[in-house]
Parts: sequence; C-alpha cells; structure tokens
Amino acid sequence: MKFTVAELQAAAGLVHARMDPTPQIHWPTLSRRVGAEVWVKHENHAPTGAFKVRGGVTYLDWLVRTHPGSRGICTATRGNHGQSQARAAVAAGLRALVYVPHGNSVEKNAAMRAFGAELVEHGEDFDTAREEAFCVAEAEGLSIVPPFHKELVRGVATYALELFGTVPDLDTVYVPIGCGSGICGTILARDAMGLKTKVVGVVSEAAQTAKLSFEAGALVETNAARTFADGMAVRVPVADALAIYGRGAERVVAVSEEEIAEAMRVYFTDIHNIAEGAGAAPLAALMQERDRMKDRKVGVILSGGNVDMNWYRTVLGGGVPEV
Repeated sequence: MKFTVAELQAAAGLVHARMDPTPQIHWPTLSRRVGAEVWVKHENHAPTGAFKVRGGVTYLDWLVRTHPGSRGICTATRGNHGQSQARAAVAAGLRALVYVPHGNSVEKNAAMRAFGAELVEHGEDFDTAREEAFCVAEAEGLSIVPPFHKELVRGVATYALELFGTVPDLDTVYVPIGCGSGICGTILARDAMGLKTKVVGVVSEAAQTAKLSFEAGALVETNAARTFADGMAVRVPVADALAIYGRGAERVVAVSEEEIAEAMRVYFTDIHNIAEGAGAAPLAALMQERDRMKDRKVGVILSGGNVDMNWYRTVLGGGVPEV
C-alpha cells in the first residue's frame, strides 16, 4: 500500500469538510520534562475525541461511491472506531450496527449511541466481537467495516499530513498501535512526503501482539490483551498492517500499565489535556526513552481523550485502573 501526496491531499479535502484540522503544539513543559523538543499532535481535539473520525469520513465516501446499494454498515470496536463509523454512516443515511465486547467503556458506548449506532455487546474482547460482526454483516446484508482498510488508512493519514506539513524536521514520532491504521498512516504519509522521520510504534506490555509480530517478521497472536488502554487491546494482529509497519517502523516499544497511567497524569498536570490510555502511550514511551531522545525534535500522537470518569479518577489519584 502506498499513497501519493495528491491522494493524501484529496483525503484531507474530504476530512476537512467534516472537521477542522487538529493542532500540533510544541509544549515547553513537556520538553523540559524529557529533555527534548516535544510536539503533540492533538487528535484528542477531533469531533469524536479521537483520530479515528478521519477514517470514517474517507471510508464512507468510498463505500457510497463503490457500493451504492449498501443499506448500512457493521463493524466492531472498543469505541473510537465505532464513533467514527456511526457518525459517517448516519450522515450518509445508512444504518450503523456496532459490536463491542462485554464490559466495554460505558462512556464510549454512550457516545456511539449518541452518534446513531445500534450497539450490541458480544464476547469478552475486541477480537471475539470482530468475528461476530463479520458473521452478522453477511447474514443481514450489511457492508462490513474491517479494522484495517486502505480507505481507513488514507483518512487517518491526514493527521500525519498535517503534522509533517507543519513540522517536517521531526527526528522521531511515537504512535500507538492497536490494529495499525494510525502507525501505517503515519508511515505512508512520511514516505509520500519524502521525509526521514523515524516512526516508533507503542504497545502496552499487556497487549504485545504488534511488537511480537514486528520482531518476528510474522503474525504472532497472544492469548489475551487485558490493558486499560483499550485502544491497544488487540490480541490478533492484522497482516496488511504488519506488512507496512514491519518494514516502515524504526522499532516497537512496550510500556507498562503504570507508565501509561503516569503519562496520563503528566498530560493533565503539564498541559491540562485529558488523554485516554492509548493516547498517552506515546508519551509514556518517550519518557521511557528520554535518554535516547535527549535534545532531539520529537512528536507524540495524542490519539484520543475518551476515558471513563471512574478510570480517570483512579489515574489522577495515582493508581492504575483494573481491567
């Protein structure tokens, strides 16, 4: 999979018709903390509070053009992808059937319903919910929205187009990995723009399928993915995504649940922004690698800020949410 700058600019035109670009801000407080020049890409300021909203716009545009008879979509999510797809599908006049695992974020579930999703709880984790969504989509004649697709990635890549267009001389950018659209969009935007920025993926120590797959050069499933950073709670890797980040990422870093919680607190105390677990993971990785990044110009993707109040209260109190 590759994109040209023109293809990314066309995607940005679609996305910016539905949302404003998000800011990328150099924060001296974070820079002083880690000893590097830190730029934050604020996808937590997007209309759904997360970067996934971009892929919903481009995917539904593609779906309506190429499958004009589609009655609706069916997909699985831990929350941010579901909000994105529901928002875009309803705007196109389509049904949005969304599967989540039992025990999913209460507040993300409420947000998906507010955007028009028909929400169904199934299974104990994302991958089980995904399997059910694929079956139901076929049975009900709905268009399945997979967790990874070229048009999803093209939309998501517009955040990297914005970031690199403003700060093209970043040495390194840290990106969280769930199913992989974020890191792949970042890599493909970098390559299209001919930049030398190193892209580092970030996973939770409790959900290491992407790291294990990256290091093995082959798909490696895990038995569980029990992390409170639910955007990274994936145990089955995506082959098409690994094909991109496997060759295009510099490395993949694992951070502990405690490190993620600390990064969430730092985001609040240093710049007064709320970050969900996956959104804070890139900063956690940068803090872990502060010696390696000393005096460099570094970007971190704050991919989302959608965290339940009870979990956030625990984090701000110095704890780590239990899953």
